Amino acid sequence: MRQWSKGAARAPHKPLLLLYALGRFQQDGDGELRYSAVEEDLKGLLAEYGPRNRTSAAYPFHHLVSDGVWEVRTDRGAGSPGTGVRELRASNAAGRLVPELRVALRREPSLLGRMARVLLDANFPPSLHGELCEAVGLDPEAGPAVSERFSAARRQRDRRMRELVLTAYEYRCAFCGYDGRLGPVPVGLEAAHVRWWAFDGPDDVDNGLCLCSLHHKLFDKGVLGVGRGPARGGEGSGAGGGPHRILVSERFTGHSPAARAAVTELSGRPLIGPRPGAAPIAAAHRAWHMEQVFRGDPPAAPQAAHAAPSSA
Repeated sequence: MRQWSKGAARAPHKPLLLLYALGRFQQDGDGELRYSAVEEDLKGLLAEYGPRNRTSAAYPFHHLVSDGVWEVRTDRGAGSPGTGVRELRASNAAGRLVPELRVALRREPSLLGRMARVLLDANFPPSLHGELCEAVGLDPEAGPAVSERFSAARRQRDRRMRELVLTAYEYRCAFCGYDGRLGPVPVGLEAAHVRWWAFDGPDDVDNGLCLCSLHHKLFDKGVLGVGRGPARGGEGSGAGGGPHRILVSERFTGHSPAARAAVTELSGRPLIGPRPGAAPIAAAHRAWHMEQVFRGDPPAAPQAAHAAPSSA
């Protein structure tokens, strides 16, 4: 699939539409997706799972045709009228998977699951796969999704990174300090990629954070981010002029005491860890997350303190 690319920028617009179309195919076979009927669904998916800069749902609806897996028809016949929202609505534009792909999916039911896994792995972190499948009405477990060899290699890599990152952060959530164990075994702690593996994020300590399950999900959804000082409390491990501090998107709202304590009140606090000698988050990975995932406005660069003029 050809995707718009600019450096390491995310462009999940076509993958989101194709996942949505696969989910609808699983439910409705040959049913068409009329643009006017699915526009709000697609806009919602782009808003929730796309990058901060908004894109019209019309763009993937039109441009996915060029990849040979999607077709569009209007009242005038075959072919998309373009990316104009008004024209797509007025012409009753409708899209669906091309006939060859529909035939292949019926002939080999496991193909749908494999396609879904490829799209998910190539565009989103594992923490979002389950809820994204629910959002598009897709069951990727309808058939074997990946080869056993690939699955084993992935599991081994995930275990290695988890051990390295959790050790570096001394088995504490870097945002809230949670360090729960069931006997000797840590529970509810995960190794989060700062720069997603799907976008060339390495399995290294300087691209990882030890986070509790809640804060891992919020970090991957862009509710939470990592900035540089000044931070409250004067602690942290940010390199290059000031500690790392926790950022909370101004778009997040939570009125209960639990939401305030778990999220809102984290704003400005210093990151916990890593231990001395362990690599802190690399600036390039942190910058990628800020640009491509974090849902807040980038914070202003910290101002250097100016000494007050002495009185004569």
